[in-house]
Amino acid sequence: MKIGIIGIGNMGSAIAKGLLGKNELFLSNRGSNLEFFKDKEVSIMGNRKVVENSDYIILAVKLNYYKDVIDEIKDLLENKVFISIAAGFTIEKLENLLGSDKKIVMTMPNTPASVGEGMSILCPNSNVSDDEFSNTLEIFSSFGKAIKIDENQFDAASVVNGCLPAFVDLFMEGLSDGAVLCGLKRDVSYKLIAQTIIGSAKLMEESGEHPGLLKDKVTSPKGTTIEGVKALEENNFRAGLIKAVEASFNKAKNM
Repeated sequence: MKIGIIGIGNMGSAIAKGLLGKNELFLSNRGSNLEFFKDKEVSIMGNRKVVENSDYIILAVKLNYYKDVIDEIKDLLENKVFISIAAGFTIEKLENLLGSDKKIVMTMPNTPASVGEGMSILCPNSNVSDDEFSNTLEIFSSFGKAIKIDENQFDAASVVNGCLPAFVDLFMEGLSDGAVLCGLKRDVSYKLIAQTIIGSAKLMEESGEHPGLLKDKVTSPKGTTIEGVKALEENNFRAGLIKAVEASFNKAKNM
């Protein structure tokens, strides 16, 4: 497949890194992370040339540039699949900007794409054929996992998918601060935290067990873990997570 990416910032470069060596890749010549790709097997060119050479175009510029770039390239999108990764740009908004006849896939990937462990959600409009959507799923699955989401579920799913890496990073930083307070070296704490989170997520996914049940399995009567769980609950840990997701969801709805 011939894939173009316009906008080589944090998310655009993460996707590009995940696609390296797997497809014919065309990158726009604008972005903060282009230096990394200058000696790689990619073609770097202007926005319009990216679209002309690609069958699938991923627009990964910042929100304030979205409409300007769309105006620049929309006349070249005939029979091409336009892929948006922008929060707040619904299928309806994109069709209004591009034309209701255009092939559009609304997506939300996340930054672990750069290490091949991304999670992406996708929602096509009615102009995208089954084969084209299958190809788009394949593109996003090449740097992690990808699933189709109904449009009425997309805002909630995109908040979990797009914002969660930052929430997890904050969680890991806080855990490390606690470990350092208790005498553990910072670099050791991050190694323990990162691998334990990876393993815990994999255990939940592969076992299919409810996270509450997995938590119960490691909380012994009068043990250290239940004491920590108690402290988390006293500080509204779960309520804080719920409020964080709700706040991000409300922001996405109003963009």
